[in-house]
Amino acid sequence: MSTSIWVDYLDREFLDTTFKEWVNSGLVNGLTSNPAIFANALKKDIYKEDFERLKGKSSKEIYEEIAVKDIQKACDILEPLYDEGNDGYASIEVDPRLINDTKGTIDEALRLIDKIQRDNVMIKIPANEAGVKAMEELAKKGININATLVFSPNQAMQAAEAISKGPRTIDGVISVFVSRFDRKLNPVLKEKNLAQDRVGFFNAIKIYNQIENMKMPNIRTLFASTGVKQDYLPADYYVENLYLPHSVLTLPLDVIEAIKDKELEESFHFQTKHIDGFFSFLTPAGINMQKVYQELFEEGVEAFEKAFEDMLNSIKG
Repeated sequence: MSTSIWVDYLDREFLDTTFKEWVNSGLVNGLTSNPAIFANALKKDIYKEDFERLKGKSSKEIYEEIAVKDIQKACDILEPLYDEGNDGYASIEVDPRLINDTKGTIDEALRLIDKIQRDNVMIKIPANEAGVKAMEELAKKGININATLVFSPNQAMQAAEAISKGPRTIDGVISVFVSRFDRKLNPVLKEKNLAQDRVGFFNAIKIYNQIENMKMPNIRTLFASTGVKQDYLPADYYVENLYLPHSVLTLPLDVIEAIKDKELEESFHFQTKHIDGFFSFLTPAGINMQKVYQELFEEGVEAFEKAFEDMLNSIKG
């Protein structure tokens, strides 16, 4: 399978217009969402009617009703692709506050699946110990899984092993976050005269190679957090370096705009020996990658929890 482009964005107006056009033209064939994306979407006027209609319900009930409706719409637009076996998945994340609650995660995932009632929905679950256990149970029940907030090769392998316990009829993606490494480590690398803007995609390629070596056609690496944070880089910097077969790139709107008229070519210009060589310089430079993986995961969890809480508070008014 070649590289798939998914869009990392959602709001109802976008689904009815641009998203539909992009899907019909073959530009994108999937969608991801997260608490921060929904928090921004719900500020738009198009949701005023929903808020009015759902008055009296709890903030989480209101959010969930709206999120389910939007994900159903995305799934319906993507359904022809799914039926052809050409992806067509839309992802929704479980409540990020369930981060250490395996049973709560499983219950929430099953409830969302029951409400959404679409075969082409993927449930996003953070890849920590509790999440990996939940992934295994849900995969065994035939649910498509998006393992999210993946930073380390160890996390990726644990999540992939968990998903592999399900039937081969389900699909799973391992969402490896990319740009956050460079934002965090560039100042240190600059100080030590080491190449900047490499750790993110080198780490992602390392994980991609491990996943591919499992030889599981229904489990792919998904490259997430692909928007550039540095003004001097082109918007499609990470796409150019991570356009790999049997993988997914989920992209923010500005990156899709940057690539939509381009002929993208598979990127194999960095070999394993180059990547291993680069990482061998990091420890002497005082960079402990295990510590970085843990910090980035904790920061990601905190950001999603905060976005979710802020969204619920804004619904309360």
